[in-house]
Amino acid sequence: MLFIRNGATVTANSPADSTRTEGEGFQGMNASAERTNIGLVFAIVAVATIGGLLFGYDSGAVNGTQPGLIAAFGLDDKGLGFTVGSLLIGCVVGASLAGVLADAMGRRAVMRLAAVLFLGGALVQGFAHDHTLFVIARIIGGMAVGAASVLSPAYISEVAPASIRGRMTTVQQVMIITGLTAAFLANYYVTSVAGVSTNKIWFDIEAWRWMYLLQAVPAAVFLIALFFIPESPRYLVSKGRNEEANSVLTNLFGAGAASAKVAEIQASFSNDHRPRLSDVLTPAGGRGFLGVRSIVWVGIMLAVFQQLVGINVIFYYGATLWQAAGFSEQDSLIINIVSGAVSIAACFVTIAVIDRIGRKPLLLIGSVGMALSLFAMVYAFSQGGLVDGKLMLPDDSGKIAVWAANIYVIFFNVSWGPVMWVMLGEMFPNQIRGSALAVAGFFQWAANYAIAQAFPIMLTTIGLAASYSFYGVCAVISFFLVVRFIHETKGKELEAMEG
Repeated sequence: MLFIRNGATVTANSPADSTRTEGEGFQGMNASAERTNIGLVFAIVAVATIGGLLFGYDSGAVNGTQPGLIAAFGLDDKGLGFTVGSLLIGCVVGASLAGVLADAMGRRAVMRLAAVLFLGGALVQGFAHDHTLFVIARIIGGMAVGAASVLSPAYISEVAPASIRGRMTTVQQVMIITGLTAAFLANYYVTSVAGVSTNKIWFDIEAWRWMYLLQAVPAAVFLIALFFIPESPRYLVSKGRNEEANSVLTNLFGAGAASAKVAEIQASFSNDHRPRLSDVLTPAGGRGFLGVRSIVWVGIMLAVFQQLVGINVIFYYGATLWQAAGFSEQDSLIINIVSGAVSIAACFVTIAVIDRIGRKPLLLIGSVGMALSLFAMVYAFSQGGLVDGKLMLPDDSGKIAVWAANIYVIFFNVSWGPVMWVMLGEMFPNQIRGSALAVAGFFQWAANYAIAQAFPIMLTTIGLAASYSFYGVCAVISFFLVVRFIHETKGKELEAMEG
């Protein structure tokens, strides 16, 4: 067997050679492959995950723009929650349609469409002076976010070898957090230049508007780069384009492995029809609930509980959260940057271990860690008192809150953050992958929207401590759901997934 390692081709002559340690090669590489073009795999992953970078940037940019939104459009708490959350309305639509469209048009074609929407949404959000137009642009940008969020990990899963699939798909989460952190840095920089985000800077444009306009640069890069990567071979086989699929697989794994893989992929699809949305329904004699396959319900559970633990409250409302806890605007933005950097470091831990210890153990570790750190935040927030309508924390409690928040972010980004996307991209059989992603994506973004919409209201009605108690309880519940319903997918070929 041949491997590409550090730019060179390596021969493996025995089964032992195909299970080398990380320093010697890629552990557990599929024995049917005569070579893996790791350079091409890395290039594909790099391009596909630009969508994750934009997903993160678009999600994080709003964090520092809220004073500007309030000033420009005269928003109250409910109006702010809707304006921030309107992105997520688009995400629900984009994620719901992406899987079905990807089965009809191809993974790459839909990602190109998402890139166009990213670009247009960024420009209009930055220049809009009418609230309705701004919200429409935000929904359009959200459609791109939703589409990219489900298609990038699915596309990566469909081109990466099983032995490194978890690591490659986890890069998506790294890029999401990198995008968030880039947004936090950009927000901090333009606010520093302007003094406050509502002041005008370059070209007589308010600083908060630049936080949106800067998204246009990576969006344009994403659109151009998508013309230089191949279509998913699983999609090509589903459309009967076997010669094209064979060509892609030959470039990835060599001619000898390609023909065998095409046959395996063909066998995993239904003989009587191509993939369609109704494939998520329980087949005759199959296992399901309310007429939907059990594996789809598991995907929905993963998607919803990733949001119910409250991670995006920190990412969408970090500045508001920390200002509510008594920190200044500048200090709040710095805390956001620290949280983003910590998140990236945590994702690299996941890359190192996910294909060694598996997906399920990481989810369990994450649930425990998140629950403990969330309840530590509850304790800290409960020690404060209201001064002029704002929660003020004693010094020790403020430090506990910041430390607990960053520990929580670490556990999330070691576990549920990347692992949920990895599993959604690989856990479904080929026949239902696009449709199941559409369903799971709908629920993921619907839960995301509900949490984002609810937080400003929860903050002013029940307070931080009660709000974070809810997220902590959800983290506890997630542990038991993983124990009961999640089955390990580490090292399994996509053609071996059952459902």
